Amino acid sequence: MSEKKRVFSGMRPTGQLHLGHYFGVIANWLDLQAEFNCFFSVVDWHAMTTEYADPWKVQKMVPGLVRDWVSSGIDPEKCVIFQQSAVKEHAELSLLLSMITPLGWLERCPTYKEQREQLAAKDINTMGFLGYPVLMAADILLYFAHAVPVGQDQLPHLELAREIARRFNHLYETDLLIEPQDLLTAEAKLPGLDGRKMSKSYGNAIALSDPIEDILPKVRSMLTDKNRLRKSDPGDPSICNLFPYHKLLTDPAKLPEIEEGCRNASWGCVDCKKVLMESLEAFLTPMQERRAKIDDDTVRDILADGNKRAREFAQRSMAQIRDAIGYDI
Repeated sequence: MSEKKRVFSGMRPTGQLHLGHYFGVIANWLDLQAEFNCFFSVVDWHAMTTEYADPWKVQKMVPGLVRDWVSSGIDPEKCVIFQQSAVKEHAELSLLLSMITPLGWLERCPTYKEQREQLAAKDINTMGFLGYPVLMAADILLYFAHAVPVGQDQLPHLELAREIARRFNHLYETDLLIEPQDLLTAEAKLPGLDGRKMSKSYGNAIALSDPIEDILPKVRSMLTDKNRLRKSDPGDPSICNLFPYHKLLTDPAKLPEIEEGCRNASWGCVDCKKVLMESLEAFLTPMQERRAKIDDDTVRDILADGNKRAREFAQRSMAQIRDAIGYDI
């Protein structure tokens, strides 16, 4: 790989990727892989912080996640695609960084309390869950990443990674660990089918791998402008659940017609959904055709190569880190 700046990012293998993932994360990765040396990790140890009771569930999701990435255009020739648990240096660095990370830094992390409330049905009062940001910091710092693509909600975790890097460098009188900068990604303005946040757990998502015939009933059931009770009632695209999808998926030249048709009631919601279905089919079909060609052997080869490349980099990094703290025994 050439000497471009490095980027690290990852996804938890906890379910099928949906349109929200594509427009919120993958679309950004597609741009980054052309400009940076990208390390994209299936962060299965992160998934274990909440799914520890069923590790098999986590592992069986890994191949599907890789298929979704590659069929979406993430190119293993342009970036490193690897599985976190296959590179044991992540665990080693996480342990070393946990030794220097004050407990208060973790307890004050805003997402810690938020996720405890959201996942109240699960027993996540564990050291692994509390220390999740340290493992995330290790993921990033291990590759001396210059930047990390994050959404607004992940900024506290990235700032904590920078604080840990600063503390490490101060304690051991070095400048080895790079403080990663944020590549703030635009929030994907794509609600779920029912108007809430798109989530598989809500049953309101369109998965990238959903068969086209299964998507049609989902589109038909989509929430629209609640104030539009009859076709003859004028609508307001700004509060309709369909229009954000059109803005991302439908030919931009057609958007004024859709918007005007909604406002003057010359278009009904059924008409609007028909166009959206056509747009979805045009967008997803090529992706799904590529996905169908990615067999189990291809996934294994991609991960074997990516794991090897990530491991080689991580081993060199850990040798330098051990040397910096005087622990290179």
